Amino acid sequence: MTTNELRLRWSRPDQVLALGFGTGLAPVAPGTCGTLVAVPLYWLLKSLHPGLYLAAVVLGIVIGIYVCARINRELEREDHPAIVWDEIVGYWVAMIGTPLSLPVVVAGFVLFRLFDIWKPWPIRWLERRVGGGLGIMLDDLLAGVFAAVVLHLGLNFFSP
Repeated sequence: MTTNELRLRWSRPDQVLALGFGTGLAPVAPGTCGTLVAVPLYWLLKSLHPGLYLAAVVLGIVIGIYVCARINRELEREDHPAIVWDEIVGYWVAMIGTPLSLPVVVAGFVLFRLFDIWKPWPIRWLERRVGGGLGIMLDDLLAGVFAAVVLHLGLNFFSP
C-alpha cells in the first residue's frame, strides 16, 4: 500500500490500532490527534489496579511493535505520520503513577507532546538508529518517560 492508497480498513484490527482508530488520517497534526485518543483510553485504564494499568501499557507496547512494523512495511515509508499507536501508548507511559485529575491529564498531554515533537537527546538519536516497529514505538515511549519525570517532579514540587 502506498501513501496515496492509505485509508482505514475497519476490518483490519492492526490498521485500526496503528492508525489510532482513524485519527492518524487527520490532515493536520495526526500525532496530536492520536494523543487525544489516548486521553479517554487513559481515563478508562486509570480505573484499573495500578498493576493492571502497567500490564495494559506493556501489552500496548508489545502489540504496538507488531502492528506498527506491519503497517510501516505496507506504507513503504519509515514511521509514517499516520501511524499514531506509538503516541497513544507513549501518553500512557507519561501518565504512569499520576493522580486522575483534569489538570494532571492536560499537563501530561502537553508535556508528552512537547517531548515527542522536540525529541531531545537521546530520543532523536534513537529515532534515527532504530527502525521498524521497535523504532516507531521507542522514541514515543522515551518521550513518555521524559514527560513522566517532569510531571512527577512538578507534582511533588507543587503538592502541599
